[in-house]
Amino acid sequence: MATFAVGAASAATPDMKAQPSVVIVHGAFADGSDWAKVIPLLQAKGVHVVSVQNPLTSLDDDVAAAKRAIATQTGKVVLVGHSWGGAVITEAGDDAKVAALVYVAALVPDVGQAAGELGQAYPPAPGFAHVVADQAGFLSMTQEGIAKHFAQDLPAATTAVMTATQGPIQAKSFEQKLTVAAWKTKPSWYIVSEKDHMIQPDLERAMAKKINAKTTSLPTSHVPQQSQPAKVAAVILDAVRAAGE
Repeated sequence: MATFAVGAASAATPDMKAQPSVVIVHGAFADGSDWAKVIPLLQAKGVHVVSVQNPLTSLDDDVAAAKRAIATQTGKVVLVGHSWGGAVITEAGDDAKVAALVYVAALVPDVGQAAGELGQAYPPAPGFAHVVADQAGFLSMTQEGIAKHFAQDLPAATTAVMTATQGPIQAKSFEQKLTVAAWKTKPSWYIVSEKDHMIQPDLERAMAKKINAKTTSLPTSHVPQQSQPAKVAAVILDAVRAAGE
């Protein structure tokens, strides 16, 4: 059965190897299913997609998970990161297979900088008033926080599921400094969430400008991949096309 499944998959999707694959790195307080609305839109265009399941235990652990996913791809990779995932792809994107980076309402540290340092010059984002820590130092968001600040443009039924399935992140992850910044050598795209309560939109715009990213602004919460999936998919597909040239 296993041999047949592998062979069938290889035979059924020969065209997927002709263009870059997409590897998606989710953020804190989420898991890979956070991208369930975008993935089918990419697949409909023949793009092979992998959504990484981050352990969220440290920067190094999350980078290692992303690198494992990148290693399984047969050709070029467009690496996508949301929120905390932006720090992860900034480090993991140094891989030779990575041809482009797409940041979605994401943190973009520099070499020697920790993700938690990025917002120091800006007012605190209101969503973080709803972050709580457990005894092991893992952070999660309250249901009110998810509903009113993380994904305030989504229905209550959706945010209730997001609360239940969220991935708590080890707080120390935000203190770990990057050793490389892939955006210095790889072309980048950035989606600014104009109504973001988790990262200040002005900070997002500043980060996008710093890395000279091709920038798209959407009038969304912190999760445009859920509230505006078609527009997010369009940005990723633009990166795929450019990387495949």
